[in-house]
Amino acid sequence: MKAHNKWLTAPLAAGVAAALLSGCGTEKGGSSGSGDSVRVGMSDEVLATDPAAGYDPGSWLLFNNVFQSLMAFPKGGSKPQPDAAENCAFDKGGSKVYRCTLRDGLKFSNGSELTSEDVKFSFERALKIDDDAGPAPLLSTIGAIETPDAKTVVFRLKVPDATFPSKIASGAGSIVDHHSYDDGKLRTDGKAVGSGPYKLDSFSDGEAAFSVNPEYKGTAKPKNTGVTLKFFKGDREALAAALKKGDVDVAYRGLAADDIAALQADTGTGSGVKVVEGSSAEVQHLVFNVKDPVVGKKGVRQAIAYLVDRDALVRDVHRSTASPLYSIVPAGIAGHNTAFFDAYGDRPQPAKARKALQDAGVKGKVKLTLWSTPSRYGPATDQEFKAIAKQLNSSGLFDATVKSVEIGQYEKDVKAGKYGVYVKGWVPDYPDPDNFTAPFFGEGNVLGNGYDNAKITGRLIPATAAATDRSKADADFAELQDVVAADLPILPLWQGKQYAVARDDVTGLEWTLDASTVFRFWEIKKG
Repeated sequence: MKAHNKWLTAPLAAGVAAALLSGCGTEKGGSSGSGDSVRVGMSDEVLATDPAAGYDPGSWLLFNNVFQSLMAFPKGGSKPQPDAAENCAFDKGGSKVYRCTLRDGLKFSNGSELTSEDVKFSFERALKIDDDAGPAPLLSTIGAIETPDAKTVVFRLKVPDATFPSKIASGAGSIVDHHSYDDGKLRTDGKAVGSGPYKLDSFSDGEAAFSVNPEYKGTAKPKNTGVTLKFFKGDREALAAALKKGDVDVAYRGLAADDIAALQADTGTGSGVKVVEGSSAEVQHLVFNVKDPVVGKKGVRQAIAYLVDRDALVRDVHRSTASPLYSIVPAGIAGHNTAFFDAYGDRPQPAKARKALQDAGVKGKVKLTLWSTPSRYGPATDQEFKAIAKQLNSSGLFDATVKSVEIGQYEKDVKAGKYGVYVKGWVPDYPDPDNFTAPFFGEGNVLGNGYDNAKITGRLIPATAAATDRSKADADFAELQDVVAADLPILPLWQGKQYAVARDDVTGLEWTLDASTVFRFWEIKKG
């Protein structure tokens, strides 16, 4: 499995608006919007308009408003429902053959018919191109795709994969027009041809303009006539200023915790601005290199787990724009438990930390470096790690320091095993516990920390992947979380909240901020 570009957070560049992609609403579809056009500002860039290439939040936001997928996540829900498909289901008795029947009358924004040939082409193209920044790893269980007729698609999977419906409901499942895309190379002209609720009218360095797609047939009913997405490229001060001046109607992805707190304080004071809070499945962890000469000792990792005060981090660093996290599967996702709370508590316990070190034969203060990278996870990451170092040092058991490096060097050093303790954040591709376990602890995982547990890779992950009734996987997910809490290859820190800040005349944002990580243009209404 490739490492993905979904490693983000802090809570989103130091505090906020973590939400991403995909999905569709639940209303009966319509081909024209109502209401005014909406201007949305965000600090992210859109790095690709071709769904075979982009894996960044900005690109997936575009994909899941411009392209359709066979399945999509309804607003407020985490179970995928048919979108471009009329119905999809696994063959009885397994999770290796997945059949979909398309809706009648599907068309792309250029007027071309959407058939099973386009679906097959789209998936095979993403796998063939296999771009380093693309979604191919999410589609790796596909063995063959059959199209017995223009409306039927049959996926034959290499291994049982009950999460396949969720994977293709994400941006990875975007369907492109086979007449408009080359099967062997990426489209780089800044244009896009999809069948989603919106069409991309223009794309430049500073903004992207979208209008309602008159050819669209699906479940979304746009409540606006279009959206202009303005890119502030990490300049959160400029984004906040643009919102206050009325140059944008919505600020999304990029305001820091202090910005959110200040804006919340202004709400109701005649500022004309309001803060909308939603749930999120974004997480951040301390990662331990289990091959490291210091934290390779389990007793050292246990001591750290007994000393980290998540409540203080959330309160003092993140200004309550996140919540303490006590497991690898976040709250709001099926299968979540509190394994780390049960094992290590929710308050610092110096006595237990001291005993863990003694039992491991550790004498004297433990010298430790915590490695941070604000260029990926935001400026609050350095503050957070300094706070963690202070917590550890105040126990008298550690001599911890913080070092911060740029993301390029950081990723190289993590891959080379040079760091003992470092930060990783994750925004999920789809709201299933599999996406918080298999990428972290499966074969070829993205952590790069040398951890391997045969029970997890040999039994628990395959068992959870095969359960088409996802509730029947809960016991295995619980055991997996308990095993990880006992082994301590990572220490969960916090779970983010999602925020969007808008002018008072904007409504519907509550339907764009949920655990499915879907930002739905069509739900936003102005005026």
